[in-house]
Amino acid sequence: MDNTISALDKIISERKDASPDASYVAQLHNEGLNKILEKISEETTEVILAAKEETAINEPDNVIKEVADLWFHSIVLLHHLNASAESVSQELEKRLGISGLQEKASRKR
Repeated sequence: MDNTISALDKIISERKDASPDASYVAQLHNEGLNKILEKISEETTEVILAAKEETAINEPDNVIKEVADLWFHSIVLLHHLNASAESVSQELEKRLGISGLQEKASRKR
């Protein structure tokens, strides 16, 4: 797994049980699943809006920043559900070399 994502995964794990007054991550966990999902929804919308900007194709900086926010909040969600970015990395690793169409068809309905 990428060192940056791995480091972020560890930090989010460590801050999950910190004081909500001292940590944004702890604050999100304290506010609960719905708040975390609300943040993911907000960040997803911001990614879409940034990508739709006319300049995004040649200047993707805003899209990159919004995707970073989305990834961050997604990792917070994973930890809230007692999972991690590492588990997502392992799942993606299993899929390497498999056609996306094959992988999707192999999922249980």
